[in-house]
Amino acid sequence: MSSSQEIIIDSLTNTRLANLCGPFDENLRYIEKKLSIEILSNGNNLRVIGDDQAIIVANRVIKSLYELTMDEIIRQEQVHFALKECDVLETENDSIEHKSIEDMDDRWQIQTTRKLIRPRSENQNSYLAAIMKNDLSFGIGPAGTGKTYLAVASAIKALEDDEVRRIILVRPAVEAGESLGFLPGDMSQKVDPYLRPMYDALYDMLGSDQVAKLIEQNLIEVAPLAFMRGRSLNESFLILDEAQNTTIEQMKMFLTRIGFGSRAVVTGDITQIDLPKGRKSGLVHSTQILEKIDKISFTFFTAQDVVRHDLVKLIIEAYEMDEAD
Repeated sequence: MSSSQEIIIDSLTNTRLANLCGPFDENLRYIEKKLSIEILSNGNNLRVIGDDQAIIVANRVIKSLYELTMDEIIRQEQVHFALKECDVLETENDSIEHKSIEDMDDRWQIQTTRKLIRPRSENQNSYLAAIMKNDLSFGIGPAGTGKTYLAVASAIKALEDDEVRRIILVRPAVEAGESLGFLPGDMSQKVDPYLRPMYDALYDMLGSDQVAKLIEQNLIEVAPLAFMRGRSLNESFLILDEAQNTTIEQMKMFLTRIGFGSRAVVTGDITQIDLPKGRKSGLVHSTQILEKIDKISFTFFTAQDVVRHDLVKLIIEAYEMDEAD
C-alpha cells in the first residue's frame, strides 16, 4: 500500500530547487526509478508517493543533495552517489532497506579546491584511512571502485598540507613497450595517454589551470615507469597506477624508490593483466610477499564498491561468474 509525504527543506530557493531537480526534472526521475516511487513537484513543494521505507530514503537523499546545490551542479552522478551513500539495497521481494553509513569517520573526507571527496563505501573509507596511516598502500580491485581517484585526492591533500613537496604520477606504458622515445613532444606529452585517468582526477579536483600551474612548477610530475630507475624520491607522494602491468623486477624497482618523508600508493586490477604470456605480474607477486609486513596496507575492492554507472557493476559480476565457470 502506497503512502505519501511532503518533503520540507529549510532555506529553499527557486535557483537551488531547479539545480536539485535538474533539466526537465531528470534528477527526480532517476530517484523515482531507483526507489520505485513517484515525486510530484508543485512550486516549491515536493511530494513523494510510494512505500514507507522508500519515502524515508527519498527524503534523506533529496535533502543531502539539496545541501550540495549551494556549491555544485547536481548531475546524475551526484544523485547516484547519494543513493549509494544511503546504501539502498533492493531485496528479492523488491522491498527497500536503508543502512546508515553516518558512522564512517569524517577524518577521511578530503576537501580540494573544487569539491569535497568522500568515501562512498566502507571499503573506500578503509582505503583512505590506510593511505593516511601507512607509507605504502595497495588498492586492488576492478575498474570503477575509486582506487586511482582516491589516491590522487590523498596526494593533493598531502601536498596542500605540506606533508610532501611534490606528487609523482607513474604508470607502465605496456602498449608502447616502454620505448616512448620515437613519439613527438616532451616526456609529459609522450606519456599523457597512459596517465590520462590520473589527469582526469586532477582536473576534476583542482581544475585544468591549477593542474597546469602545478606541473609547470614541478609540484606535479608525470613519469613512465621505465624512467624511475636510479632515482631516490624524498618528501614525495608517489602513485603507481595500472600496477598489474608491471613485471616483478619493475615493481621491486618502483617500491625501492621510496625515500625519506615519502608516501606511495599502488593501484591495479589483477583481472586485467596485459603482460606477455609467461611474465608474472609484479602486483600479484607483491600481494604474496609483502602482505604481512607492518606499515604496508592492502585494500581489496569488489564489484560492490563500483561507483560508476550501474551497468559497470553488473558487467564485472558477469565476467567474474564466467571466469568461475
